[in-house]
Order: sequence, then C-alpha cells, then structure tokens
Amino acid sequence: MVVFAFVGIEMVGMTAGETDNPEENLPKAINSLPIRIGLFYVGSMIAVMSVFPWNHIKTSVSPFVQVFSGIGVVGAAGILNFVVLTAAISATNSCLFSTSRTMYALGMGGNASSFVTKLSRNGVPNLALNVSTVVLLFIVALNYFMPEGVFSLVSSVSTINFVIVWVILIVVHLVYRHQHPEGANTFRMPGYPVADYATLLFFSGILVFLLFNSATRIPMIISLGSFVLLLLIYEFGVKKHK
Repeated sequence: MVVFAFVGIEMVGMTAGETDNPEENLPKAINSLPIRIGLFYVGSMIAVMSVFPWNHIKTSVSPFVQVFSGIGVVGAAGILNFVVLTAAISATNSCLFSTSRTMYALGMGGNASSFVTKLSRNGVPNLALNVSTVVLLFIVALNYFMPEGVFSLVSSVSTINFVIVWVILIVVHLVYRHQHPEGANTFRMPGYPVADYATLLFFSGILVFLLFNSATRIPMIISLGSFVLLLLIYEFGVKKHK
C-alpha cells in the first residue's frame, strides 16, 4: 500500500507535451513533488502520531477518523469520506488524461492501432478516452461481483504494473543517455547512472518480494500475464501491420 500511494507520480513528465513552457514549468512541478509528499504523506502521519498513540490505532477504521473523533469533531467519518471521494475523482481524472494521451501517442508512433489517434474538433483523443473509460467501468462492475476483494486485487495489480512501468522508464533512460549523451542538457537526472541502477535494484527487490508473498502472488501473476499479452498483441498485431 505504501508503493500504491505513489502510483501516478510519473504523470508529471507527461504534462510536458501539454504545457506552454516545459523548460520552466516542468522543473518546478518535479521539484515540488518531494515537498508535497513530505507535507501531505509524511507530515499527515506525523500529525496523527502526535495526537494519537500508534499502538491504539485500529486498522479497521481510518486513523484520521479516529483522531478527529477523539478530539470531538462531529461527523468526522462523513468529512473524511467526502475528502476521499473528491481525491478519488481527482485521481480518476488524472488517470483518464494520462491513459488517453498515452494511447494516442502510441497510435501516432505506430505502436498501437490508428483507431486511437482520432481527434475531436477540440483536439481531444475521444476514442482513446472512450477505451480508457470502458476499462474503468469494467473495474467498477467488478465491485458488484467481488466487493470484499476487488480493492485489494485492483490496487495490487495496478501497483505491480506501475513498478514494472517505472523499471521500464529507468531502463529507457539509461539507454537514451548512452545513445544520446548530447541530448541530456535540459533535464539532467541527478546521480546518473548510479541513481538509475540503485532505483532498478530497489524496484527489483519489491517485485521479488511481491512474487514470493502469498498475498500478492496472484496479482503478480496477473500483472506479468497482462504484459505478456500486450507484447503478443504488439508482436502479432500492431507490428505486423506497421
């Protein structure tokens, strides 16, 4: 769940194609990430631990609800549920944006079907957006068939998928810097290449742990199977028609 909390952090880089001045705005957005993580993630945990003993927090109830209820805030559960719902809507909006743009970019590069490259009059990749929405609705439908386990399954599968994506991003960065050393003048990664290899080692350790952990072994198999399926679709479908 700790890794799941950082899912989507790579979407900051995807906004480079949407912003008017990426050379100025992108570094600001990336440099503000550690501050936001420290404030909203680490800081909130410190605040909770400061007013509520950690060994008295029940895992079946939100720690924030317990804290607010303990200090006499009426309707603490309702307030937190509202915050969670608005955060979920915001996260859904970001995911729909990133997935539709990613599918559109893949289609434009010949790495996906040209079907997803169709644009609306406003320049929005509607067909790619519709595909993303259908997948999202499928996940919502799962909640009616397995309400007790759908969150654990979806969060585990998505976390593993994103860790694999992060590994791919690091590998691509290593290959790019090796082949085009002159092209890394604007957005240099600090600590290259040691930071890259250290990150790969860290993520590899996470994947190995998830594979041998009985609670996440099935989601790990599903994630690996989905990547194999995508590779087969690309190899025998998209690549064949390029």
